[in-house]
Amino acid sequence: MQDIIIDGEFESLLPMLDKVTFESLETELLHNGCRDALVLWNGILIDGHNRYKICTTHNIPFNTIDMEFNSREEVQIWIIDNQVSRRNLTPIQLSNYRGLHYMAEKKIISNKSGKNQHSEVDAQNEHQPQTQTTARFLSGRYKVSPVTIRRDTKVAEAISAIGEASHEARRKLLSSEVSIDKKVLAEMSSWSKEEIEAVAAQIEEGTYEKRKPVPPSQAETGDSTATRPTGLKECNAAISGLTDGFYSEMQKISANSWKVKLRAALKSYIYGLEALSSSI
Repeated sequence: MQDIIIDGEFESLLPMLDKVTFESLETELLHNGCRDALVLWNGILIDGHNRYKICTTHNIPFNTIDMEFNSREEVQIWIIDNQVSRRNLTPIQLSNYRGLHYMAEKKIISNKSGKNQHSEVDAQNEHQPQTQTTARFLSGRYKVSPVTIRRDTKVAEAISAIGEASHEARRKLLSSEVSIDKKVLAEMSSWSKEEIEAVAAQIEEGTYEKRKPVPPSQAETGDSTATRPTGLKECNAAISGLTDGFYSEMQKISANSWKVKLRAALKSYIYGLEALSSSI
């Protein structure tokens, strides 16, 4: 079989299949063979990672096709476009892809006038005209506001940081096994490495959702009343729940890295109170 390079950064752009879906694909390939060609760029696999794993495990023959790109960023954009067009993505997966797309676009430099990835008016390339900012260009492409695109960039940065601390935490987050409000994720993009590691550990252990202050914001779905308290009794119950969750987390904090864990617990408590305040 052909030697193929697996690039960790490219592979991380692909959603991980759950066990049932992976086994279903494995059964199909064993019965019918690998009918779809794997896609390569300079010998690097950019599409078909699960099929490649199964084919190499069971010695199933496969074909490949090669594509040409000018940079890694163009490959990343192609992978993102491919995933967005072919999959039914969760809101957090789509936010992550939009943010990663934004960052990839900003790294592409080909403007002879000297503009670069930090310029407000972006480089001329095949992805966008010079007269548009990256955020405005992508807002039209994804049918969201430029503000959402910029927010999604911070969400993607936070998810990447969590993934560096724990691949399993990243998987749980993107698969919606654990839910974190996008506003909280955007704030996490500026957290210290130690704070991110503490949150990643809680996600991996399955304890983060227990301390989660409030359900995810309903703003993007248009259901702004889904978590809005209807009276003082509901507000008191919500505050009691937040307080109980905070004290429960306090009891779990040990002498090891207690400052980091306490800051994380306090921030969760504060975010919950802020979310409650804005919903009243």
